[in-house]
Amino acid sequence: MLKILIATNNPHKAAELAQILPRLTAGGRAIEYLSLADFPAVPAPEETGLTLEENALIKAKAGRAATGLISIADDTGLLVDALDGAPGVHSGRYAYPDRTDYPANNEKLLKELKNISLEKRTARFKTVAAIILPDGQTATTEGIVEGKIAAEYSGTNGFGYDPLFIVTSLGKTMAQLTMEEKNKISHRALAFARMAEIIKKL
Repeated sequence: MLKILIATNNPHKAAELAQILPRLTAGGRAIEYLSLADFPAVPAPEETGLTLEENALIKAKAGRAATGLISIADDTGLLVDALDGAPGVHSGRYAYPDRTDYPANNEKLLKELKNISLEKRTARFKTVAAIILPDGQTATTEGIVEGKIAAEYSGTNGFGYDPLFIVTSLGKTMAQLTMEEKNKISHRALAFARMAEIIKKL
């Protein structure tokens, strides 16, 4: 049995990723996925990276160091062109530097874009996934979804910026999609579908 750590304390993310990632390697070896919930004594590392890739690697390396397991992690950001790529790596703590407050983040985003037309509200969600292998080597994959920032909230599914992010290819916000629809096109699903190909080769 090959054990792999999904280096997150978020049970919803761990469950979502376990559905995307393979259960068997290409050689037929079974894979079991664990999360930081299985290691309650392991603290979450400080995300001090200047890029999504750096933060994903920080989390994966910390998971590997604490548990000795192959570790995967990710970091996601919303990049808005009219705001020079903000909130970017600070997407989770856009409104407050010391905590995540999704409603406040969304309100700040709407305020920042108040006088910007919809045509110029282009943006993208980007996820970078990272893996730390037994020999210490690292690999990263990414997934990107293009869209625009709406002027008002639409939809009740999802979380974070989902009610404001209009997916270009669908003309709906992320929060208007079912979980099944979102998992087919989301930035995280794309990044980890690519990561799955690396895991299969272990």
